[in-house]
Amino acid sequence: MKITEKQKRWLKKQVHHLKPVVTVGQHGISEPVLAEIEIALAHHELLKIKINAGDRTERDAAIGIIRERTQADLINRIGNVAAFYRHNPKKRDPIVLPKL
Repeated sequence: MKITEKQKRWLKKQVHHLKPVVTVGQHGISEPVLAEIEIALAHHELLKIKINAGDRTERDAAIGIIRERTQADLINRIGNVAAFYRHNPKKRDPIVLPKL
């Protein structure tokens, strides 16, 4: 599902008060970390991930891997914290995005 810029702005407002749910350590992305991210996305739909990598290029690479492997949309990135959204139609109270 492709989200629009208007929906992305709305999601940025919603994610602002959240704390990071998953922390990626200095050893980078591994299969167990990706499994935890999958579980968190299925449960929360909208989440923050803290990436404790060395420099900006390593953090960008980690964000790229997360986006590719989880099929989640990158909502926002500030420093070492990135926010992701993936719709879950099976969730009891899914996040309802504003219309165009």
